[in-house]
Amino acid sequence: MVAVTASSAELQPQTAVLIREQVASINTCLFCMDASRWYALKVSSDNAARFDALAEYHTSPLFTDAERAALDYATELTSNKQVTANTFSRLARYYSEREICDIVWLVASEHLYNVSNIGLNIGSHGLCELSPPSRSNMASLGSKAPSHGQDENAPVSSH
Repeated sequence: MVAVTASSAELQPQTAVLIREQVASINTCLFCMDASRWYALKVSSDNAARFDALAEYHTSPLFTDAERAALDYATELTSNKQVTANTFSRLARYYSEREICDIVWLVASEHLYNVSNIGLNIGSHGLCELSPPSRSNMASLGSKAPSHGQDENAPVSSH
């Protein structure tokens, strides 16, 4: 068990980014997933492996037990709109009351951003493309500009 004694402890930025990405992934907000990854890679290219392994955070050695507890909490709250006493207890083993409030805010605010973007049909903007499209690929598209949003013929999401 990790004892958290500092009442003014701040949530680690890398944990915050993982929580936002997890919520955006559950809600399938392509823009938020893209923006989170772009930010994480801007901070450090080492973050790519953790983002790539996020779906396997339960078993991946890239995540700490504290991060797993935070991701379980975020996943449960996002998916079920509630958390079990066991999930909250595990979270409280690793995080101060202040950090837990930060985690709740991250989940709630990310959900709001996700629903807003989905409701406005805002999709990925290609922020994390490893290389921009070449001019020859652009020319083959003809006069139609490439779209990084959702398909204009796709039904509007009703999240």
